[in-house]
Amino acid sequence: MSLRHYFRRPPAVTAVEAIRLVTDGALVVDVRRAFEWNRVHIPGAVHMPLEVLPERCLELPDDRLLITFCTGGIRSAGAANLLMENGFDAVNMSRGLVDWRIAGGPLVTGERHPPR
Repeated sequence: MSLRHYFRRPPAVTAVEAIRLVTDGALVVDVRRAFEWNRVHIPGAVHMPLEVLPERCLELPDDRLLITFCTGGIRSAGAANLLMENGFDAVNMSRGLVDWRIAGGPLVTGERHPPR
C-alpha cells in the first residue's frame, strides 16, 4: 500500500454510527495485525491485515458497505481509501477500537484466529 492512501481523508463514521450500520448489514474489515485481532475483535468482522489488503481485497463482498477498523483509525483510513479505489463502498471508523469500546460495541476477547 502506498503513502498516497494516507493523504486523503476517506468518508468516516463514528463508532455509534458503525454499530447501527453493522446492524443494518455493513461488514467490519479489521486491518490490524494478528496479535491485535487475537486479543480482541468485533464479532462478525473480517480480519484482513493491512499488509495483505492490496492483494486480498477482491475477496471482500462488493454488495455491502465495508467499514474499515483498526485501533485508532489511522491504518483503517488508508485501508478505506484503497478499498474505494478498488470499487468498494467503504468508510473508515474514526478512532477505531478506542471509540468502539466507549460506544459499547460488542467485542470478542481471547479467541484464536484461524490460520489463513
